Amino acid sequence: MTSLDKPTEETTEADDARAVTEAALFEAFGGVRGMVETVLPGLLFVTIFTLNNDLHMSAIAALAVSVVLVVVRLAMKDTVKHAFSGVFGVAFGVVFAMMTDNAKNFYLPGMLYTLGLALAYIVTSLAGVPLIGLILGPVFKENLSWRTRNPGRKKAYTKASYAWGFILLAKSAILFPLYWWADTEQLGWVLVTLKIPPFLLAVWLTWVFLAKAPAPIDVFAEMEAAEEAEKAEKAERERREQEADGALPGPSGGDGEPADPRGGRHRKA
Repeated sequence: MTSLDKPTEETTEADDARAVTEAALFEAFGGVRGMVETVLPGLLFVTIFTLNNDLHMSAIAALAVSVVLVVVRLAMKDTVKHAFSGVFGVAFGVVFAMMTDNAKNFYLPGMLYTLGLALAYIVTSLAGVPLIGLILGPVFKENLSWRTRNPGRKKAYTKASYAWGFILLAKSAILFPLYWWADTEQLGWVLVTLKIPPFLLAVWLTWVFLAKAPAPIDVFAEMEAAEEAEKAEKAERERREQEADGALPGPSGGDGEPADPRGGRHRKA
């Protein structure tokens, strides 16, 4: 190996680790499609309400597009967790707005969820079980191994969870005063505007922290290796037992008689 080979290999490993991190984040948070599914119902609601101030039409349109997004994912046999979460969020908003006959309340369940999620990120980080680690652990196939076996990775998850918590807390600090002081259209447009940028900032910071962290411990690969080793050990144990019982030829010969060192067998006297 030349002096130039080692940095190249290290660079390749670092690039691979970053690629794995990017893919995992993309899967966990839904990527571009997940962002569209998050933004579209609220955007449709505020657009229609701005045009005609019709709460029922705006609510039904938002709910309908959420259902269509789920149906499209089902038809494509794709994961529906992001679309389903969008449907439930929109459904809560629709029910709450219609029950109170206040269009502003369409946004309130989502705002409360954001505030609760912000607190969950911060509290779990303080408790030593950062929420982002619980979310991404299965995606990286490491489950909770980072808690006790990978302290550098636990530190990265803690930083990322604090980042998510404080970013969502700042978002809530902007939206809740508007809920009380602004009209429905102003609140809706600000909320739509704040859907993607804070999310992208939190995802980017998560990527930065995890890209510098130690590699995840693949506990699934460890379990598979342990199972294979156990099978091999069992097969070897059974072979030895059969050999001891005479079911298999031993080192002495095929029928248990001592082998003749000259290539034949000793004849009985």
